[in-house]
Amino acid sequence: MPVPPPTIKTFVLVHGAWHGGWCWAQVAQALRAFGHRVYTPTLTGLGERSHLLGANITIDTFVRDVENVLVWENLHDVILVGHSFGGLTITGVADRVPQRLQQLVYLDAFILGSGVSTFDSLPSATVAKMREAAREFGQGLALPAPKPKAFGLTEDAHMDFVAKRLTPQPLAPYETALQLNHPIGNRLPCIYWHCTAPSYAPLEGSRQWVKAQADWGWAEMATGHDAMVAAPELVVKHLLEL
Repeated sequence: MPVPPPTIKTFVLVHGAWHGGWCWAQVAQALRAFGHRVYTPTLTGLGERSHLLGANITIDTFVRDVENVLVWENLHDVILVGHSFGGLTITGVADRVPQRLQQLVYLDAFILGSGVSTFDSLPSATVAKMREAAREFGQGLALPAPKPKAFGLTEDAHMDFVAKRLTPQPLAPYETALQLNHPIGNRLPCIYWHCTAPSYAPLEGSRQWVKAQADWGWAEMATGHDAMVAAPELVVKHLLEL
């Protein structure tokens, strides 16, 4: 493990679909042991907030969830990390309150432009299947969680940890789009971390977009998509090296 920096940093770690703040447990524990401040909010309708699942949850709800953490906790110079679907959330937060942020980290995350919903970016047949799954499982409100292997997990302990905690994913955030007033990242320093073992296919479009940006950082991590569960020490190492 690298020697931690002398200054205390503030990290806000944002989870992806079907997950909750729980998925960052080992990463948060290690960062706090180095003296850093760490927040792991759970987005509305998921995890321990799954009792709030409803039709009114949109991508804007997720953005407000994290924005409110920054405001109510009076956080500044934040390193904001978004995993998977959480990439859309941190893009929205950066558009609204860039003055509270220091850097954006997209951990194997989705990136979409203003006015483009997740469903807009998917084949129509895929969207139809997802809507049907939501109707059959969650009365049209939510998507059932996939098997842990879908997140690149291979060890039994990791799969068991995740399987016990995944909750249905609200559907409307897939149907609604970010409305951005600034370019993606809002001119903040941005870095993308690609998890390569195995590579998560749905993110290929986002990765290609990042590679076309001259001012974005790029790094690769030899772990699966749920890196914070499969290789928390590797995630911590990269965060401490920022």
